[in-house]
Amino acid sequence: MIMGKGGSSGVWAAVVLAGGRGRRLGGVDKAALQVGDRSLLDTALAACSGAARTVVVGPTRPTGPAVRWALESPPGSGPVAALSAGIAELSAEVGVVVVLAADLPAVDVATVGRLLEAVDVATADGVALVDGTGRVQPLLAAYRLPALRRALNEVGDGRDLPVRRLLDHLTLATIPDQDGAATDIDTPQDLARWTRRHPDPPVDHGEVGHPGGSSPPFRRDQRGSGQVVVDERETNVIEEWVQALCEAMGVPPDEVDVAAVLDLAREAAHSVDRPAAPITTYVVGYAAAQRGGGAEAVATATAEAATLARNWTWPPGT
Repeated sequence: MIMGKGGSSGVWAAVVLAGGRGRRLGGVDKAALQVGDRSLLDTALAACSGAARTVVVGPTRPTGPAVRWALESPPGSGPVAALSAGIAELSAEVGVVVVLAADLPAVDVATVGRLLEAVDVATADGVALVDGTGRVQPLLAAYRLPALRRALNEVGDGRDLPVRRLLDHLTLATIPDQDGAATDIDTPQDLARWTRRHPDPPVDHGEVGHPGGSSPPFRRDQRGSGQVVVDERETNVIEEWVQALCEAMGVPPDEVDVAAVLDLAREAAHSVDRPAAPITTYVVGYAAAQRGGGAEAVATATAEAATLARNWTWPPGT
């Protein structure tokens, strides 16, 4: 891959979205989470190492590569607002922009190279990875910058809008996720799986605030890196909570598919809006109970809700 070049599309740049707070991770800075020997943000930056310019949208943090920093207005107003702030830092000579979320532990230079090669020959406005469940990943994609600017202008005020609203104004081609690059870290379970794959050496810890408990699930590395590492004693918090909740509610724990529920919540949050996640899981449970309960009723209701969320458009019919 030629440094800063995107084939016939010309110069390419990268925008890394690193402003989200990991609510399901206890409110930690997800981009600073450490997997292996580097943070998730540094993993994203390494994947974009060939870009002519890389813009990181989020609070300034210590990083290895030189980047330009930007911040959505107001801070924390969502991915569409963040994307708008990021591309505002790009010059007119940029033909293609690679957009990455900063919570992808498996993304690398090869992933970005595949996106650039695909967008170079595509007739669409951009190319996104599609994961094994068939879900398009708009925050792991390469866009033609003029088309993305136009779409953002058509959306208008992007504050608190889901990315899907932006996709209503773009045509996207897709390529399959061959290497699991679209796998993100949203929950303590996700993080625990990755930290077990990439164990870190023992470190001294200092606490990071954690609401509602004296034992925070994450602590800040005191070696001066500012990175956040997982406390292995807390990786079972979801399982323990589900067990206690099921016992209190009289529900057989073996009939609760935690992974399926979290996947549904993630789909609703990504495809509709963040507050849709808890409402969706509640309604699915209610619907399953009305249909007689049991694992089959839950699985059917979950699949129906996931399909509805994936195909959701707003306003209806657009």
